[in-house]
Amino acid sequence: MSYDVVVIGGGPSGLMASIAAAENGAKTLLLEKGRKLGTKLAISGGGRCNVTNRLPEEEVIKHIPGNGKFLYSPFSIFNNYDIIDFFEGMGVGLKEEDHGRMFPVSNSAKTVVNALINKLDELSVEVRMKTPVKAVHYDQEEHTVILDSGEKLYTKSLIIAVGGKAVPHTGSTGDGYSWAKKAGHTITELYPTEVALTSGEAFIQNKSLQGLSLRDVSLSVLNKKNKPLITHRMDMIFTHFGISGPAVLRCSQFVVKELMKGREDVTMLLDVFPDKQEEQLIQSSLKQIEENPKKSFKNILKGTVPERLLDHMLAIHEIDADQKAATVSKEALRNVIHDLKNFRFTVHGSLPLKKAFVTGGGVSIKEVVPKTLQSKYMHGLYFCGEILDIHGYTGGYNITSALVTGRLAGLNAAAETKAGA
Repeated sequence: MSYDVVVIGGGPSGLMASIAAAENGAKTLLLEKGRKLGTKLAISGGGRCNVTNRLPEEEVIKHIPGNGKFLYSPFSIFNNYDIIDFFEGMGVGLKEEDHGRMFPVSNSAKTVVNALINKLDELSVEVRMKTPVKAVHYDQEEHTVILDSGEKLYTKSLIIAVGGKAVPHTGSTGDGYSWAKKAGHTITELYPTEVALTSGEAFIQNKSLQGLSLRDVSLSVLNKKNKPLITHRMDMIFTHFGISGPAVLRCSQFVVKELMKGREDVTMLLDVFPDKQEEQLIQSSLKQIEENPKKSFKNILKGTVPERLLDHMLAIHEIDADQKAATVSKEALRNVIHDLKNFRFTVHGSLPLKKAFVTGGGVSIKEVVPKTLQSKYMHGLYFCGEILDIHGYTGGYNITSALVTGRLAGLNAAAETKAGA
């Protein structure tokens, strides 16, 4: 069988690429090795699907620290606001939540996935499920896609949209890297991002803080010179293996990149009171002690900090929890508060790539034309989505990147077939 455009991968970028190609008159085939389309979309945003983000374009790109600047050019053609219009045009009502995150009004990812599938039907895109690709052969006139069944498919334009290696149960198992290499492309080193971090600290090993959630704290990754590389203010949680939660996920890629440089461990800096100055906290605590000298020291601080973290700090500074506040020295008080504002601990790794939300690394963006998503090395070959070396924070940024790059890959793959007709 011959097609104008063959898209491999039925995730967000592959679905968008297929729709864009078909809308532009290309006879389009979408191949998906799994049993369902949009598996990753269906589980994103806790099953509600964080479709995109309404922040200004500049802010969205800032939230894609892994080569987000590559998207300036694609965004000039199709951006996050166009994504909102695209879905609302298909009847999917969207609502804005915190930090600009856009969700379907239905609160169900199925609404988003079904709208995309219905659009494929409407445009007569041929979809083949449970159809793994065995190999890809490139040629001067057209490319050949060989299926596991042995069947050969011929296409003028090929779009590889198979994702990275994160969340492999959705079908992202890194199949596309070998096909990209065959066309002469470089695959930059793969690593986990948006991932929980592991630590060998005693309080992690003895599980004394396991399950402790901290809300609205400031978490920084320190470089070798103990200067912050990045700081995020969000929630976090201590786990049986290390740390996790939104602030940790956002910091994780910076930790992983430092470890990739050969560092044995990386220091994290936690500020439990990001809105309060250290001296302000000290003076307020001294005042309380003056007013309640017979109160235990722990009870003076208890309301301001989670109890288990406070117990940990008191143990470090060898202060008895029941010790009368008036008997604790000013220096000891200063030290405890200093550590609550500057709690340093080390992490030495992360959970593996298969446990990460997003893949770092991939097809080098230097080898892809930004405005078209076409390979610089092979005619009729396009890349989109997570197979590219582009990665952002959670919050709709990776799906935005996938949908934008998918849209452009589909548009230009269709245009190339017309130009060559």
